[in-house]
Amino acid sequence: MELNDSSTPLSETQTTGYCAVMFADVAGSTKLYDELGDEKANAVISQVISMMQSSTEAFSGVVIKTIGDEVMCRFDTANDAAKAAIQIQEKLELGLVQGTFVAVRIGFHCGAVIFRDDGDLFGDTVNVAARMAGIAKGRQIILTQAASKELAEPLASKSREFDKIPVKGKAEELRVCELVWEETGVTRMISIDSLNSQLNEELSLMCGDVSKSMTLNSSNIQLGRSAGCDLVVNADLASRMHAKISIKRGKFVLSDQSTNGTFVLTDDGQESYLRREELVLNGSGTISLGSNANDCAPFALITYNINISAK
Repeated sequence: MELNDSSTPLSETQTTGYCAVMFADVAGSTKLYDELGDEKANAVISQVISMMQSSTEAFSGVVIKTIGDEVMCRFDTANDAAKAAIQIQEKLELGLVQGTFVAVRIGFHCGAVIFRDDGDLFGDTVNVAARMAGIAKGRQIILTQAASKELAEPLASKSREFDKIPVKGKAEELRVCELVWEETGVTRMISIDSLNSQLNEELSLMCGDVSKSMTLNSSNIQLGRSAGCDLVVNADLASRMHAKISIKRGKFVLSDQSTNGTFVLTDDGQESYLRREELVLNGSGTISLGSNANDCAPFALITYNINISAK
């Protein structure tokens, strides 16, 4: 969804206020269309969108707009946003869409916004909320620490520290939380730094017959056509020094440095396109340089997998 420019001057019909802004979208919708076909996939997504609108309104929320498989909405409080987000995930878990597994990723943030006369919102709060949804994976609810601090019990106890991310133009990293909505027994809350100190993580890469691996203590891995790269990829649309994988804040981060961009497709169907951008790698999937996985020659397709074990 296109985000708003917070620098836009106020008009006479615009007012400022404070609210919770939430984004929710269907994860892996591209894969859904491939598997079900356009007509059935569109019907499934329409059903999910309708359900998300209903859950929003059930907790005094307002749907601002829908674009494709995504909903943007606002709530008066963080509690209302959290309750709506949880209800959406629970309804999908209970089998709202019969015979089809659909996962939704949700993100929200609270703060000052500008209310436009047509009902739309813009400002930094909207941008941050959209970024939270972008961080979330399917079946996950991500919120800022600022929004988490506004939650009352029992919702507050369901929020746990999840990550720290850099914010353009700000010296301090933004603390991010996850709202745990599934009842899976007793959950022990520990900090990110404490968790990382207890785990071994290894990233394995395979391109053709060549394999590479890295740990959180490894140096960068360079990907591209150049013979000087750590993993040489002979793809027609790949740049000589196309992309690199580095360690940032205890995460494996893929950074595109190319002309044509880098495509990442996770095994759960989430596809990302990077052009001079970064992406934290999670789980397993494929990386293709210059073209998507469907158009990439098998010998130029990179598969990746992150293995996590206790120290």
